[in-house]
Amino acid sequence: MGVEWVDLAGNDLIVVGILVAVALGPYVSATRGETSLALATVLSLMLVAFVQFAYSVLYGVPMQFSWMIDLLGIKPSVMGDPTESYRMLSAAWLHADWIHVLSNILVIALVGIPLEQRLGGRRWLAVYFLGFLGGNLAWILSHPDSVSPAIGASGAAFGLLGAYMACWPEDKVEFPLLFFIRAWPVWLIVFVRLGLEVWQMYDLQSGTAGESNVAHMAHVGGFFLAYLLARPIAQGAPSSLDSTQESATGSERAQALRTQAKERMGSLDDDPWFAADKPLDGEAAKILRRLREEGDELETRRAWLEELSEHTICPVCEGEMITEMKGENCRMRCAVSGGHVKWP
Repeated sequence: MGVEWVDLAGNDLIVVGILVAVALGPYVSATRGETSLALATVLSLMLVAFVQFAYSVLYGVPMQFSWMIDLLGIKPSVMGDPTESYRMLSAAWLHADWIHVLSNILVIALVGIPLEQRLGGRRWLAVYFLGFLGGNLAWILSHPDSVSPAIGASGAAFGLLGAYMACWPEDKVEFPLLFFIRAWPVWLIVFVRLGLEVWQMYDLQSGTAGESNVAHMAHVGGFFLAYLLARPIAQGAPSSLDSTQESATGSERAQALRTQAKERMGSLDDDPWFAADKPLDGEAAKILRRLREEGDELETRRAWLEELSEHTICPVCEGEMITEMKGENCRMRCAVSGGHVKWP
């Protein structure tokens, strides 16, 4: 049966809590700061691997044989039980050793970051999710009776390759391939990486390669599910489908990113001073009126918000009001505590 949740001691449950915290922390930070989700994924995988490594050193148990793998990895034989569905997610953050995690991080960093620039963060995360989902499903369907846990973000990494191949195959990405590090076209990277997977699967099926603990089917499954669904997901992305790499770094992408930033601008209809029964008057009221009249562009909104911050105080604590930038968007907040006012 393997390890069950009821078998875990208090210290083990603390480790589970730490794993969840370090896995989610980079995403929370990236979302708040509107920074790269691809880089957040790299950091998340590294931190989880570090916790695995620290546990293995502390207790003298190799990473691939710890209870984490048995409890959180994909076990096809038990995946029919809905209570085990959490494994579909948790397995993608665990790795057998440092070579395993670093090989996936290499792809996620080198391929994932330029793909995120093409897709935008949310669409990129959707493609990443499809990659490890497709990999897990392919492994479960091809090994339905297996009790050995499968782990790793390889399906997700191949999913990124699949999505890039589906949408922008002519893009050139700096990648170590054929013993050379240079900018290769995405279609060539896919041809080599996916070709090796298919060749290795053939060798295993023909009995000429012995046994392997690498889930090649998961890699292929992640690639093809993301490949099939990437183009619908990419509709409305910062880069138009099949556009050249040059246009993606020029005015087309800049305009798309600007449009997305404008869509995230908060409403000016309500304001925190009126809500606190302390409506603005005098010069502050005039500035607020101008802000509402002219604040539909990023630059003018920022200018009027900066002006307004100099003529107002926090309606909660009467502290100083300041402006801050989140990406291209500007907003006001209380200098004493962001929990008092963040507007708009």
